[in-house]
Amino acid sequence: MMAGDLLKGGGTVSYGSVKIPEIEKLVVTVITDNYYDCLRPNYKIARRYFIIPGTSIHSEHGLAYYIESVVDGKSNAFMFDYGLDFQGVSRNMELLDIDFRRLEALGISHGHFDHWGNLVSILKHNRTKIRKGIPLYVGEETFSQRFANLPAGPFEVSGLIDLEQLRREEIESLGTVKIVEIKEPTPIVPGAYLTGNIERVTEYEKGSPILLIKRGNQIQPDLFIGEQSLVFNVKGKGLVVVSSCAHAGIVNTVKHAQKITGIDKIHAVIGGFHLSGARPEVIQRTIADIKAINPDYIVPMHCTGFEAVTAFQREMPGQFIINTAGTRYIFTA
Repeated sequence: MMAGDLLKGGGTVSYGSVKIPEIEKLVVTVITDNYYDCLRPNYKIARRYFIIPGTSIHSEHGLAYYIESVVDGKSNAFMFDYGLDFQGVSRNMELLDIDFRRLEALGISHGHFDHWGNLVSILKHNRTKIRKGIPLYVGEETFSQRFANLPAGPFEVSGLIDLEQLRREEIESLGTVKIVEIKEPTPIVPGAYLTGNIERVTEYEKGSPILLIKRGNQIQPDLFIGEQSLVFNVKGKGLVVVSSCAHAGIVNTVKHAQKITGIDKIHAVIGGFHLSGARPEVIQRTIADIKAINPDYIVPMHCTGFEAVTAFQREMPGQFIINTAGTRYIFTA
């Protein structure tokens, strides 16, 4: 099947095909993100990390999650994306009491370095704590080489920039994880589903023309066919959708979650929405569609961009929550 067919929905799962279990509690810990503010108080579902003298939370152009779901009274834990800077992210994990011994699975959203750059270092540093043979879930083309073709003028560099490549053989050589490549919606731990390949249904979420991927001997537009997001079903509240970058489009991602589960009610949408540098009309159409979906909470982060973040705050003030690195989002039935 050609990439274009997949983006149009060829081979996608049928409506309501995922019988996603209800969970009693969901805790999404944002280990690192682009922004930190130690004076930002707890707010609604958000519990902030408050620094004390001698400590500091690291923020960066990267994203890493530690997520816990509670199903039938049993807690399940996994990591999704790993950030970029090992020293900073590792310090955050210490401050946030991240317990690698509890991990049941690992996942990668897509093959950009700000999401996997820290993975190998984390695996090496915690090899005695992480269970041997733990599954590492990835989508298609996670291990492909990627580039950015930056135009002259806006940035200090221009031209074709190598965004590096996560190498399967390097991970496998560690002898810690078992790589599992998926295309369809897949449970990562009880109560947590990876979306599988996300169907593209909106007309305006076209991705970025400057982002490229190497296929065979050719460098082609990166369609992020295998990008993964997460979906949860909180009992009595509805779906929580967690993205990392949403190269597939955050509206496409949410609609895909609704379609595969057969559940329309959206409790929260959290993550990067990849609207940084987007045209104003794209930002406004995205916000209009999210407003129509009417989540109880909207938490844009990472690559959403200042203009889009402030637009969400302006247009959805009662639902909007600003993210800061180290925040825990707690959802309960």
